[in-house]
Amino acid sequence: MVLRLGAARFRVRSDVNEIVAPLAAVYGRFPTEPSTGFCDVTASVLRVRGLRRHLRPQVEFVVDGASPFAPFPAAVHLPLLEWGLNFAFTERCTHYLLLHSGTVERDGVGIVMPAVPGSGKSTLTAGMVGSGRFRLLSDEFGVLSLESGLLHPLPRPIALKNASIDVIRARFPGVALGPVFRGTRKGDVAHMGADAASVAAIGVPARPGVVLFPKFQAGAALAVEAIDPAQAFSKLTVNSFNYELLGAAAFDSINALVRSSVCRRLVFGDLDQAIRAIETLVDDIRAGRVSPGE
Repeated sequence: MVLRLGAARFRVRSDVNEIVAPLAAVYGRFPTEPSTGFCDVTASVLRVRGLRRHLRPQVEFVVDGASPFAPFPAAVHLPLLEWGLNFAFTERCTHYLLLHSGTVERDGVGIVMPAVPGSGKSTLTAGMVGSGRFRLLSDEFGVLSLESGLLHPLPRPIALKNASIDVIRARFPGVALGPVFRGTRKGDVAHMGADAASVAAIGVPARPGVVLFPKFQAGAALAVEAIDPAQAFSKLTVNSFNYELLGAAAFDSINALVRSSVCRRLVFGDLDQAIRAIETLVDDIRAGRVSPGE
């Protein structure tokens, strides 16, 4: 199967029949293309051969003929594919600056949300997209053009973990939510497919206007605080997959990003409150009430 996903084209192969239905659930809205021609990433999820397949069936992720990870239990096929595609994309698409970030867009304003694991980034991204008021660019990557400074879409499925799965399912019953994979290395995992509007705009980049550092804290009151552009710059370099590789070009790109964006820290304990606060921030930017550097 070949998928055109905005910033990159992926070729996926597998001999695992059980992966077909979950793939259709989370990628069913994307256009598929002929399997010929250039793809940025060609990868496979394959059954591990040998005697072990009868005792403890396993699958492996293969890219360019190599397996960069140890085999996974056969029942964890889709999470292995998604984690593997993340790895392969960061290794092969270094003509972009790649930030570890959720990225969305609203009313022409691109929002970059860098965060460490456990910050609630994916849940927040899923909530914003599920509300129907934000376009999904990516749950995992800020794909920033070194030439234009624009964010390129890569709206692959959003990986939800543990309690976040039920939170999103309860709030947004209409989203394309795949099956739950229990007991993976990251706990329970399910994937939320991109909505139709985000898929329809996979060829449309967004101009960033907000750099937002989210942090979920159970029971916390909502807090939106300004962050100095220099501090935002430092945090973004740490949250980049290829900053060191790109060198001066990455320095210039992040410098331009923080200088042209409103930089904020968001602490939230309630998902709906956080989404409304981000909507208000975008409205203030569009109305000229808030400017970069403030």
